[in-house]
Amino acid sequence: MSADADKARISPRVSIIIPIYNEEAILHSAVVDLIDRLEEFDWPYELVLAENGSKDRTVEIANELAARFPQVISFSLGEPNYGKALRKGMLEARGEFVLCDEIDLCDTDFYRRALAILETRSADLVIGSKLLAGASDERPFVRHMGSLVLNGMLRVAVGFNGTDTHGLKAFRRASLVDVARSCLVDKDLFASEFVIRAERGGVRIQEIPVRVLEKRPPSIGLFKRVPTVLRHMAQLFIAIRIKG
Repeated sequence: MSADADKARISPRVSIIIPIYNEEAILHSAVVDLIDRLEEFDWPYELVLAENGSKDRTVEIANELAARFPQVISFSLGEPNYGKALRKGMLEARGEFVLCDEIDLCDTDFYRRALAILETRSADLVIGSKLLAGASDERPFVRHMGSLVLNGMLRVAVGFNGTDTHGLKAFRRASLVDVARSCLVDKDLFASEFVIRAERGGVRIQEIPVRVLEKRPPSIGLFKRVPTVLRHMAQLFIAIRIKG
């Protein structure tokens, strides 16, 4: 039976979405390690590698992983757009629950805690916060400060009430798929718009503290991202405050 046929037979309860960009150095080992650690869970899952515009061997490695493991699915946008890749993964996910992760985190402890909350229906969206009391942000200080500044800007610009929008998330797909579909901003601030629209729409949200220890430096430097983030912050303000 072909790999495509095997994938068609899988009925995942959980969809794990990981956007990837220029990750040839760690992609293979990170995915294989994650699959090994997921063996302790008893739910069927799909692991979606959402590639966006890589210039190295990331696409080739992702396709090799998809051919080797029936639970792995890969697609490529052909353009560097984190938010667009994440949104596509959310909309095409087949699981009842969706987990959004990063290739340099692969935090199965968050999976366990977040799914426990979703299964009891005490929340429909769980945010893994780097800034909540009890969290451990072990990134370089400038990266930690960048998250604090972004969170402050979101509070001022669009009235965000939480502590974090980027990184680890888990949600009940039926409750949030229309939120993802309604988002207008992509790239760096899609994740922020997704969380903020959920908050403003009355979705039950729970933040839980996480430990963040990255396996490699960010693929795009923080200071290089500043002009783009500022431009998209203006777009987000228009999308939320004006267009609604």
